[in-house]
Amino acid sequence: MIPALVTLLGFQLAGEVASRALGLPLPGPVLGMVALVIAFSLWPALVDVVRPVAQGLLAHLSLLFVPAGVGVVAHLPVLAAEGPAIAVALVGSTVLAIAVGALAFAGVARLTGNSEGEPRHD
Repeated sequence: MIPALVTLLGFQLAGEVASRALGLPLPGPVLGMVALVIAFSLWPALVDVVRPVAQGLLAHLSLLFVPAGVGVVAHLPVLAAEGPAIAVALVGSTVLAIAVGALAFAGVARLTGNSEGEPRHD
């Protein structure tokens, strides 16, 4: 268990150091996760070392949302004041994402000569 935790936290630390040292706009844990995936592909035995701890963390992932929930409750007055703007932004971005996705699908379907959206059987 300790080697797996050291591995996970080591990759997170390496990602954080790389992000800050290089001034990258990506969060350190994301860089660490990318490095961990690369390490998994280079050394498949590493997967077996990390798997038990990763499965344990994933089994209790909902506990990690408790601090975020407490933060939301602690800032309810701010949310109440900014709620309408947040709701408009959420709804607007969702509608825009669906529209762009539909337009992209229609464009690709037109380019491939398939208007029904089904795979071509050439």
